[in-house]
Amino acid sequence: MNEDNNIIEQNQPVEYTDDNIRHLSDMEHVRTRPGMYIGRLGDGSLPEDGIYVLLKEVIDNSIDEFKMKAGDRIEINIDDNLRVSVRDYGRGIPQGKLIEAVSVLNTGGKYDSKAFKKSVGLNGVGVKAVNALSAHFEVASYREGKVRKAVFERGILQSDVTENSQDENGTYIYFEPDNTLFKDYLFHDDIVENMLRNYTYLNTGLAIMYNNRRILSRHGLEDLLKDRMTNDPLYPIIHLKGDDIEVAFTHANQYGEEYYSFVNGQHTTQGGTHQSAFKEHIAKTIKEFFGKYEYGDIRTGIVAAIAINVEEPVFESQTKIKLGSTQMAPDGDTINKYVGDFIKQQVDNYLHIHQDVAEVIENKVKESERERKAMAGVTKLARERAKKANLHNRKLRDCRIHFSDAKNERKEESCIFITEGDSASGSITKSRDVNTQAVFSLRGKPLNSFGLTKKVVYENEEFNLLQAALDIEEGLDTLRYNKVIVATDADVDGMHIRLLIITFFLQFFPELIKKGHVYVLQTPLFRVRNRRTKIKNKKALEDGKKGDFITRYCYSEDERLKAIHDLGPDPEITRFKGLGEISPEEFAGFIGPDIRLEQVTLNKNDQVQKLLEYYMGKNTMERQNFIIDNLVIEEDRPEEEEAYD
Repeated sequence: MNEDNNIIEQNQPVEYTDDNIRHLSDMEHVRTRPGMYIGRLGDGSLPEDGIYVLLKEVIDNSIDEFKMKAGDRIEINIDDNLRVSVRDYGRGIPQGKLIEAVSVLNTGGKYDSKAFKKSVGLNGVGVKAVNALSAHFEVASYREGKVRKAVFERGILQSDVTENSQDENGTYIYFEPDNTLFKDYLFHDDIVENMLRNYTYLNTGLAIMYNNRRILSRHGLEDLLKDRMTNDPLYPIIHLKGDDIEVAFTHANQYGEEYYSFVNGQHTTQGGTHQSAFKEHIAKTIKEFFGKYEYGDIRTGIVAAIAINVEEPVFESQTKIKLGSTQMAPDGDTINKYVGDFIKQQVDNYLHIHQDVAEVIENKVKESERERKAMAGVTKLARERAKKANLHNRKLRDCRIHFSDAKNERKEESCIFITEGDSASGSITKSRDVNTQAVFSLRGKPLNSFGLTKKVVYENEEFNLLQAALDIEEGLDTLRYNKVIVATDADVDGMHIRLLIITFFLQFFPELIKKGHVYVLQTPLFRVRNRRTKIKNKKALEDGKKGDFITRYCYSEDERLKAIHDLGPDPEITRFKGLGEISPEEFAGFIGPDIRLEQVTLNKNDQVQKLLEYYMGKNTMERQNFIIDNLVIEEDRPEEEEAYD
């Protein structure tokens, strides 16, 4: 009888009354639903983490001042990688509306196209989100001999003062992200500097002082390509400018296509209508100039950047990383036509004048055409094998949400783990989130692809199926997963497999790495645990979950020593040699919200070709001698606790 009553109670509808209806203030709403405004929160280890969106929202306002010819320098300081101040020398926020401008949603000067014609921030949201999501926020507006200062804590006004000032006009903003939302966050210097350099490429003449370092660009997108290219250009970068458009491009001896696109100074990392228009019309113009060749052959090896200015741009999300607009202005040309007309006229003229450059381009296109035709038969057969393999789900355990699905709000979470061996892939498969996490299982060690042509991608079954799983044969526009995560054992064999996979990407799909999609999964090397009765460290007891044991997972030797120190005498220490040794229950914690990832990066100073030649080339004896000459025999280690102390 009691069981029946319980069933009836569980099936009763939840009570729904007036008390369930809540009204949230603007600041409360942002704090309650931060993902709507800044995407993921994160800890600052990845460029898309929320603290960088906060920084960008503040800087965007200063950039808009520069675009309106008000102020040509911005001073940015980040103290202890935690606290940010931004000072520009523009017009200053109108003081009568200062409080509303930083705390009331849908309030701002950018609804007035006379004040901000081609701005990034048009929704009256940005700096309000910074205010709401900061533990401490200050704003000061300097105008005409007066300064109005306001201080907020977690979006709530604490003070508001107006006084005389001799400082230059402009705006000062200081904020500390709320560490209850951004757990253990840190601003990473390399991510911030990359962001600021993008601003200067798009705003020649703008000087940014970042922690007393001066960042400046004199040649715009030409400087960007010079700084980002990891292979030498085959011909001098072609740099063209119009009223609201700037493009720069060249070719290099590399596979794939590499694009950087911007709208009103915003780096659209996922492209959009402007980037698609450039890709279409650069290939079309070059084809018409030579009177032959296919678009794919023309674009192979291209490295290009495009920046346009649009009135009232429409982006696909608040984080503004993909342009959705089709019109240049509310009553103007389409973006496709505007970009197409510019490319057709300017590039065609350039090629007619610079016949030497045209010859180099044609030679590159012919080389791509020859390679494509040489592997035409292999490609067709490989595609059929890939389709059949995917049909029977032999290699890929897919997820439900994909990065290429523009309409899905969770597409940024999509990822694929590349594993080796049944035990490792089994652990991840049982632990994963089937909505966002896919698993691709390698069979044995991949081929060393360094120095081989792209034909090997289709001839080698593992590479062919991996390419098909990622759907990157024609470029990144169809990439199915935002993060491609190499998940190998933490031993010599695992490191070797990791290196072989990254070599494959560097060789044939460098843009996958350059665009920040490739990561290495960090898994714990040790598990240290001890019974509660043996632990005297109060903080360790408070941090531990309820149960007979307190457990620490350690990702380094230092973490192991600290865990031994904290957890007391005679702890139980487990050394994980392979992913398969970690139970699915444990593994769920390592690939969940607290997942540790190390991003694989690629820039000009890495000397990738030389590194690959040395580590992956045929200079076996040279590497062997290097190992012998640099072999270090460790002396006996001190006792663990003494070593930590």
